Amino acid sequence: MNLRTLLSLLALVFVVSSCTQSNELGSKKNPFKFYIVPAQDVVALKEQGEKLKEFLKKETGMEVEIELPINYIALVEAFGSKRADAGIINTFGYILANEKYGVQARLKLMNRGRDEYYGQIIARADGPKSIKELNGKKFAFVDPASTSGYLLPLRLFKQENVKLKEFMFAGKHDTVVRAVYQKQVDAGATFYTPPDDDGTPKDARWILRTEYPDVYDKIKILKLTGPIPNDPVIFRKDIPEEVKQKFSDALIKYVKTDEGKSVLLGMYHITDFKAASDKDYDLVRGYLKDVGETAQSFIK
Repeated sequence: MNLRTLLSLLALVFVVSSCTQSNELGSKKNPFKFYIVPAQDVVALKEQGEKLKEFLKKETGMEVEIELPINYIALVEAFGSKRADAGIINTFGYILANEKYGVQARLKLMNRGRDEYYGQIIARADGPKSIKELNGKKFAFVDPASTSGYLLPLRLFKQENVKLKEFMFAGKHDTVVRAVYQKQVDAGATFYTPPDDDGTPKDARWILRTEYPDVYDKIKILKLTGPIPNDPVIFRKDIPEEVKQKFSDALIKYVKTDEGKSVLLGMYHITDFKAASDKDYDLVRGYLKDVGETAQSFIK
């Protein structure tokens, strides 16, 4: 092999190596894409997501992008198209994404020591006083892929033989509350989180407490539904184990910082994380059976 041939081979190796490194997951050309569920105020989630992104970049040494899809199904499908590498997803969305694309639950969100939450049926204080009174009424669900905002109220209505006159999908939990408050619908379904130790309500009405200071007086809870396993942090199935561990460790570390406590609490009422596994979500699969559907058929 002459010198010219050797130099050409070395140049080729350098070019291939450079291209490989530039496209490596976590590089500038291929940032690690962390998706978050659009459950509530999008502007606030984007602002808080930027702070989370900066911490994850610093802690993992990788380029990171935080993505906020337009709805729950778009989040699921981002894993199918490999646009999403990891993310915080709602419980029903996880069931669907696991069923369709094999995503893996790694962590479960914790709220003040609780790893489960509930749904709630809400109505105006001057409106329906019981679930039975929802017969023939107009109702607001959140999203077809929402556990508290669709699956559980649908299960409840089946059990109580409630027939709605019409319904809408509001898209987010706070939008359901607003629709009920503004009398666009007679009642709606959202998530329920127990009050703080001082008695301050922290269910979906809390998101609109500034916009509507009297929201707790005007909107009452008719019934709770659930329980529901808390939302998981998930990873695409082909993400390397060391990367999954690196990001999981970073999230656990972040929630223990002053900034992380504020950001994660504001985003999804997160006060800690715990290890999660797929079987943690079998309860929701049971709810699906109660209404005679699979996750995929449920949203068609």
